[in-house]
Amino acid sequence: MYYFIINPKSRYGFGEKIWRKLEFRLQNSGIKYEVRMTEQEGDARKLAEELTKGVEEPRTLVVVGGNGTVNEVLNGVSLDSQVTLGYIPTGSGNDLARSLKLPKNPLRCLEKVLNSKSYRLVDYGILSYDNGAPVHRRFIVSSGIGLDAIVNHNLIELTDRKVRLFRRLGKLGYILVGLKKLMEAEPVKGCLVLDGVKKVEFNHIYFVSSHIHPSEGGFKFAPKASCDDGNLEVCVVHNSSKWKLFFVMLDGLIGCMGYHRGVRFYRCQELKVHVNCPLAVHADGESCFSQTDIHMRCIKKKLRIIV
Repeated sequence: MYYFIINPKSRYGFGEKIWRKLEFRLQNSGIKYEVRMTEQEGDARKLAEELTKGVEEPRTLVVVGGNGTVNEVLNGVSLDSQVTLGYIPTGSGNDLARSLKLPKNPLRCLEKVLNSKSYRLVDYGILSYDNGAPVHRRFIVSSGIGLDAIVNHNLIELTDRKVRLFRRLGKLGYILVGLKKLMEAEPVKGCLVLDGVKKVEFNHIYFVSSHIHPSEGGFKFAPKASCDDGNLEVCVVHNSSKWKLFFVMLDGLIGCMGYHRGVRFYRCQELKVHVNCPLAVHADGESCFSQTDIHMRCIKKKLRIIV
């Protein structure tokens, strides 16, 4: 039995069109499956919890949506159960699908899920912060604080008219918002603590991005990230010159991150970040509000996913 969790609103409604094609294939396959359709934010998390909590028999959950939908499922699923995840991407960035080398064609992805002969054990991360009470949130691709999170926050708050525009622009829309926010951004002082031992201070932090997988929103901020080594690949972008920062972002877009001054990389299992004024925070592109202190750690090879 396959359990499909569908986000019809992913990529501004593109998810529903994809699901219609997938369902037609399923209806003619004779395969047993159930469908759970999300209606609003948080539904995927609740559905994943309902389908896996206290369940002893093996189950396969297939997520049809973007990185945000996968993030919700990851935060709802009971990892104590024998659950295997399948993923059919319908988002605009598709960072997870690209890293796992999943087919771009949704029907081919479905075939891979239905005829899978193997799965892969991959890492996931946990982001912790204090929002009046301790909050712990899992992430599968990346989590960060600063400019990259500001861009994601801005995309979440788009008006209906702008949503229609961004549906047409696709990835270019993300880039345009990034350029706009880049011109508005101001660096802050802060520090990192790696694995509870090494402390590194910075005077001009624009963002700190912590990765399980290399890309975030189509930008390869952590080209050496590996999803099964038990480590976070951390990218710190810090520079007193905003114009130099533009070229850093261009490097991230074309996959040559690290060729300019003002970019530092670290590898660790656990990371603490402190900044001297609140900055936006995200987990897989989902808003975690603004914080001054965050804590991230990597959980090694505890997530089973069809590849």
